[in-house]
Amino acid sequence: MKPVTTSRPPILLIEDTISLQMVYRSILTSSGYRVVTASNAAEGIEQFRLTRPQLVLLDLILPDRDGVDLMRDMLAYLPETEVIAITANGSVNRAVEAMRAGARDFLVKPFDESRLIGAIQALTSERRGRTTGTSTSTEVFDGSGFIGSSQPMRQVISTIGSVAKSMATVFITGESGTGKELCALAVHANSNRASGPFIALNCGAIPQDLLESEVFGHMKGSFTGAISDKPGAATAADGGTLFLDEICEMAPALQTKLLRFLQTSTVQPVGATRPRKVNVRIVCATNRDPMEAVRSGLFREDLYYRLYVVPIHMPPLRDRGADVIEIAEAALDRFALEEGRRFEGLDPRVRSLLAALPWPGNVRQLLNVIRNVVVLNQGGWVTPEMLPRGLADSEPLRTEGPAPVSSLPMPETMVGLTLAEAERRLIEATLAHHRGSIPKAARVLDVSPSTLYRKIEAWRDLAG
Repeated sequence: MKPVTTSRPPILLIEDTISLQMVYRSILTSSGYRVVTASNAAEGIEQFRLTRPQLVLLDLILPDRDGVDLMRDMLAYLPETEVIAITANGSVNRAVEAMRAGARDFLVKPFDESRLIGAIQALTSERRGRTTGTSTSTEVFDGSGFIGSSQPMRQVISTIGSVAKSMATVFITGESGTGKELCALAVHANSNRASGPFIALNCGAIPQDLLESEVFGHMKGSFTGAISDKPGAATAADGGTLFLDEICEMAPALQTKLLRFLQTSTVQPVGATRPRKVNVRIVCATNRDPMEAVRSGLFREDLYYRLYVVPIHMPPLRDRGADVIEIAEAALDRFALEEGRRFEGLDPRVRSLLAALPWPGNVRQLLNVIRNVVVLNQGGWVTPEMLPRGLADSEPLRTEGPAPVSSLPMPETMVGLTLAEAERRLIEATLAHHRGSIPKAARVLDVSPSTLYRKIEAWRDLAG
């Protein structure tokens, strides 16, 4: 444990979950920080006025008051205070609201020890930099949950640090489950737009006939069901970042309108007669090869070159070496804390197995495995017997991976078929090979499951 420095003001930790409060306090004191705690807003404001801290760790969900409102009062009293907001997973919009109200950073639960200490060190280093004139702007302290020290991840973090404060469009690629949205959020959190909104839109999860309205908005009465004006995602992101996930699934007609939006920075909702100017930074992502989508005619070439300014590739978990164990151990700690269990760690046999598996579902799959272990077992060392059934011999993972194309029952010939007919036969053959499993077929065909669902639905409509 580092010696606690008493000459500087303490860190004020306001967290109503006592178990988490104890964990955070232990981490901070072990790192040499002096900590004062509070369990609700009333205690928090009292301790704030008594101790006049330079840094506050503030849970946004408190039993007696809204955390953002409490923060506004604190900053009105001591404007120079640094505030790190703490929010639950899935409540990132609350964190963005806090950033707009004056928070300097935010952490999304669950986060690990290094993320907490890193965020604090970033602010204290920046405070010293404002005093001495030095800067640490290329470092990334994003609260996004990135874990791992492998070379591929160091490259990702370095690129984020270099591009975040620019206006350049970022194009993120990578397999499903590698953390593309976390990367986009890190770009936003480290940008000059961090106090603005972060709006995420999954282009593959929204029906194509509604996608234009979701992106650009609509006016009341512009189509059946438009009972009121609705601002689209581009308008909602004004002053901040618009994240377009699965960008290669966007319909060609909407790609044209997106290109015009990028060229003019104006938005014209469906049914509107006049466009309006917005100030939005675009970050997009896809699990496809975007250049292949261009070559196949699914994605406009001019739009590709407009968006593909700074590429960031999120590496698959199988290429990240020891990161697999780091992520698994961090997940074990935080899931055990959430479930009220006590685990000693990963048995050496489990560590070897996890490091050897191919992880087609990437980080998302690994987290699900560890969550399964924590929920179904009481504690102790994690042994191979605790892992989900079949995982120990890795057979399910092998069958989940792409099947060799040569093993598919391909049609006898494609000669004489239209491109649409050939595509349909290939999709139907792949589905038959995987017993109708759309997720497995999508993985083999390198498209999103939503694309296959849409195509199947369109074929049914034609047949009906």
